[in-house]
Amino acid sequence: MDTSRRQYAAIKVKHSQCSKLFGFCQYFNAYIWLDCVKIDIMKSNYTRKNIIALPNPRLRQRSAKIREITDETLQLIDDMLAATIDWENSRPHEVAVALAAVQIDRLERVVIVREDFEDKENKRFIVLINPEIVKKEGEIITDHEGCLSVKNIYGQVPRHSKVRVRGLDITGHEVRLKSPNPFIARILQHEIDHCNGICFVDHIADQKDAFFILTESGELEPYPYEKVVESGILPDEE
Repeated sequence: MDTSRRQYAAIKVKHSQCSKLFGFCQYFNAYIWLDCVKIDIMKSNYTRKNIIALPNPRLRQRSAKIREITDETLQLIDDMLAATIDWENSRPHEVAVALAAVQIDRLERVVIVREDFEDKENKRFIVLINPEIVKKEGEIITDHEGCLSVKNIYGQVPRHSKVRVRGLDITGHEVRLKSPNPFIARILQHEIDHCNGICFVDHIADQKDAFFILTESGELEPYPYEKVVESGILPDEE
């Protein structure tokens, strides 16, 4: 695959931003990593068809905090991984970067984030339970974002270049981290937004020139605002 034309499911990545998550992995102990190759995701019957998309109203509901990590929580994570990988296998120009539980219609505060955005053969994901942003820092950077729950439409979204995040790993131990670069900061903000019932399009709903469509050749082209409105992905006016 020509990676220079590859688009990404959570965010469009520039080569200068991606490669491996240098500096990111050091914040996590061994229990937070899950390898889809080693996990028997065949135990999950979830597929890309379980991923809900706008205008489904569930995506704008807040997810509940997990009080206890149980077998059901671990099954939820397996289901998220299975749906994510199946989605990715169906998309020649995209890599599944991350997913929040609400995207498979489970209103629980769990997110998974890929280790390596360049290598589709690397199926290792970070798991964060009850993630929350403690502090946003740095400059505001506008860049492309997409989402598994927003079909084919991307947007130029402003985000803070640095964030501090805390959450739990799958053993219930607290994890604290700083984003090592603006791209990781963007991913974390995007996924934690999902936990709070916020989609990336909500940040740019009134910006008529901020939307793009992913073509069959894997390119992003400007998308008319009228068609964005017709798609039903924008939030209702209050």
